[in-house]
Amino acid sequence: MPAPQDVSARRRAFRALHASGCFVIPNPWDAGSAKYLESLGFQALATTSSGAAWRHGKADGAMSVDEVLVHLREIVDATSLPVNADFEAGYAADATGVARNVRLAVETGVAGISIEDSTGDPEAPLREIPVAVERIRAARAAIDETGGDTLLVGRAENFFAGRPDLDDTLRRLRAYAEAGADCLYAPGIKTPAQISAVVAAVAPKPVNLLVGFTTELTLGDIAALGVRRVSVGGALARTAWGGFMRAARMIAEDGSFDGFAQAAAGSELNGLFGKR
Repeated sequence: MPAPQDVSARRRAFRALHASGCFVIPNPWDAGSAKYLESLGFQALATTSSGAAWRHGKADGAMSVDEVLVHLREIVDATSLPVNADFEAGYAADATGVARNVRLAVETGVAGISIEDSTGDPEAPLREIPVAVERIRAARAAIDETGGDTLLVGRAENFFAGRPDLDDTLRRLRAYAEAGADCLYAPGIKTPAQISAVVAAVAPKPVNLLVGFTTELTLGDIAALGVRRVSVGGALARTAWGGFMRAARMIAEDGSFDGFAQAAAGSELNGLFGKR
């Protein structure tokens, strides 16, 4: 883990990024992808629960909190950049458990922690707002007890959970902002109208936009809508898996090795990971 002064510096830099402008916070899934993204000049990184799970041969949401904490340490140790933790719903059934696990996440050296309101239950995929607010408040209190410099992100999962109700999404985000979330996030919104509504609802607090799909919106367009940061979730991991799966299928089904045509050069990878 980085030295305490380095962790504090990363957290200060991370908060400063949210003060103005718009930045991209891409999502590595292992140490190597984190190092490569840093080499491209990105200013911060975020973990992806799905990418991390697939790396371990598990479905998204199937990792234990202990496994996730190990993963957070791995990414934090692999880079000098601030790292935001995709901490799903806090890996706990109640607010007390959320607070306990958030304290453990803070200890890994992450600069930000995202807490979502999904349940994992298809019949009732979202927590009631008062319950979700209690969990955000518990996360806020846990962060404050550890020094308060870790950014808290509140996530409304309506559009991911099959409940694409914009009005309810806005109610949730406002409630999470009032409960102490520093940044707000509604993964799954796509249109300029939806994005603008979210930005306006929680202003002046910053908003994270997920872009894990092809879109006509440019980063400039997104910035003009008032978004502070853009993440890509598991999209980079899915892109890597897509190339691997296509190449492997061509060998298995056609006896063809043409899938290697766009493979990265070993010399480039060795040069990247040989740097100190």
